[in-house]
Amino acid sequence: MKAFQPNLRLAIRHPLSLFLLFAASAGVLYPANYLFFFEAQGIAGYSSAWQKAVFYSMGQWEAMQKPSLGFDYLQRFSGSGGDIATLAVQARLAVNAQDGKSIEPQLYNAYLRWKLGGGYVWVGHNRPKFGLASWFDSHGQLLQPLAMNGFGFDRDWGFGIERDLSWGNAGVSLTTGSGMPLRFQGNYFLSARVAKGVLNRDNYMIGLSSAYGKVLDVMGYHLLSEKPALFEMLSADATWLRNNWENRVELMAGKRGDAAAWAVFWRAGVGLLEESRLKIEAQPAVFRMNGKTNVQIAAGVSYLAAADWTFRVMVQRDREMKDTRLVLQVYYYKGMRF
Repeated sequence: MKAFQPNLRLAIRHPLSLFLLFAASAGVLYPANYLFFFEAQGIAGYSSAWQKAVFYSMGQWEAMQKPSLGFDYLQRFSGSGGDIATLAVQARLAVNAQDGKSIEPQLYNAYLRWKLGGGYVWVGHNRPKFGLASWFDSHGQLLQPLAMNGFGFDRDWGFGIERDLSWGNAGVSLTTGSGMPLRFQGNYFLSARVAKGVLNRDNYMIGLSSAYGKVLDVMGYHLLSEKPALFEMLSADATWLRNNWENRVELMAGKRGDAAAWAVFWRAGVGLLEESRLKIEAQPAVFRMNGKTNVQIAAGVSYLAAADWTFRVMVQRDREMKDTRLVLQVYYYKGMRF
């Protein structure tokens, strides 16, 4: 990593510029079609620990969730033989209402994904191949998997290779281990996952993952420590769908920094009404990190009021923070054509 640092000074200060270098390579292709979505959300709640109203779902410095406006753009490129690549960009302008109402730009997806032979290669800001969060997208939801609690990364800068198989999926990724911002301080995150089962076909998926690296301690876009810490972890996850029931389980064990770390996560949900427009979920999680064991118990209700409008409510108890939080979300996500 250090050998390349002098050539990436501009990209370090402006992460999107690095992504655009790779996006420029798509110029030899021509656009086939695109999807564009406008996104808006309102967040408000109450924290018993702070004894006041809060305008975020996880924390003041975390990226998820805050009042925001954004977009989600997906562009396919084709050549003479058919589809070749996909460009994905998803970004928001979020309001940090607890910090002088400052505006925070947030870049989620920013990657190019090429189709090569029987697999895919991606470069940019995407999900590392580690654990449940490597394929389960929860960027708009209030309930979050273990990746948002220090066990991996929801998004990270780097590249990955993956392939769909008749019996499942396999992939590997090498990313910076810095999460939302792009930083080079001797940090890296190497991860791999193999899964059996195709969820849309078999109604189940079982995955095994491993990760090793030196990662930065970040919270959203805020760097908490300049020194990378050891991350060495194994993960097993399972998803099972039956009728209108959903179950997701994940177990992790390894080391983070100088101490042992482990986590147990379970999310159970049931869909009600036509097309499961009403969903009720429960999510207990226990994890140990930095010599401390914490228990989080959360429950959520999601209601799809119309094609573009979703209302969510979450109640979460965090034992370590001694906090009970009630959060309400109004989420608008509408497809548009130009």
